Amino acid sequence: MGFFDTILYPIQWVVAWIMYGSHQLFMALGFQDGPGFAWVLSIVALVIVIRILLIPLFFKQIKASRGMQMMQPELQAIQKKYKGKTDPSSREAMGRETMELYRKHGTNPMASCLPILLQSPIFFALFRLLYNLGNIASGTQDPIGPIDQPVAADIENSDLFGAQLSDVFLQTDDWSVRIVILFLIVAMSATTFFTQRQLTMKNMPKAALEGPMANTQKMLLYVLPLIFLISGVNFPVGVLIYWTTTNLWSMGQQFYTIKRMPAPGSEAERLLKEKRAAKAAKKGIVVEEEKAPEPPKPQGQRQQPVRKNRQKKKK
Repeated sequence: MGFFDTILYPIQWVVAWIMYGSHQLFMALGFQDGPGFAWVLSIVALVIVIRILLIPLFFKQIKASRGMQMMQPELQAIQKKYKGKTDPSSREAMGRETMELYRKHGTNPMASCLPILLQSPIFFALFRLLYNLGNIASGTQDPIGPIDQPVAADIENSDLFGAQLSDVFLQTDDWSVRIVILFLIVAMSATTFFTQRQLTMKNMPKAALEGPMANTQKMLLYVLPLIFLISGVNFPVGVLIYWTTTNLWSMGQQFYTIKRMPAPGSEAERLLKEKRAAKAAKKGIVVEEEKAPEPPKPQGQRQQPVRKNRQKKKK
């Protein structure tokens, strides 16, 4: 067993049991035993189980991402305030005010990345599990959980439109299989793009779509799908199915969240208010538009009242 397999073995064991249990469920629903589409669906079931467990973190991610975007105008003001100041006291003050801003908005830079970070070990565990199917099926590697030699052979021989779950684009010469894999790579990249675009473009106020951080997110909107498009030729079919499915889940989850709980000042909030106003108008109810709160006036130094000289009484 290699170094990465040793580290990922506990997660591979959990992934193997979820897939095996899902396959048993699909068999009870009428799918055939052995190689077949039930093993493809077991990867979809793996996504569903993992994403249900990550739902609380998903809402924390939405809240954190919202907070990071909403605080951008204030963060830019702090950066402008200390621009060009390199002395230790100024850098310390800038860091202190930035951390106070994070606490005020209840967010931090890492919170928005938690679901992706937690899914990464599962992604790599599934990658290694599918990669090792041939060795387990041939008996040269020990079983992983319930996936023993016969089960590994069944998974390895299961296919999606002729492409086996362990097939990799660069490791096959069959162009009918390569075309299926290319379709899955494009689907994975496209769903990654639309998932990111849905979150950044439809659920953020205009003020939050400007500035250095917004520019970075816009760049990642195009860079991440491109990375997946290039690196996808190294992924097994099963991993491509997993990542595409998890992207589709994210799109559905975000659609529900954006529709029900849009970020203040976003395009989604404007559409929600128009929809509510239209429903109220049908019932004869006039909905007054909410006025944006006035920004607080800058407070200068308090002016002390001038004391009047009292006139002395003449004796």
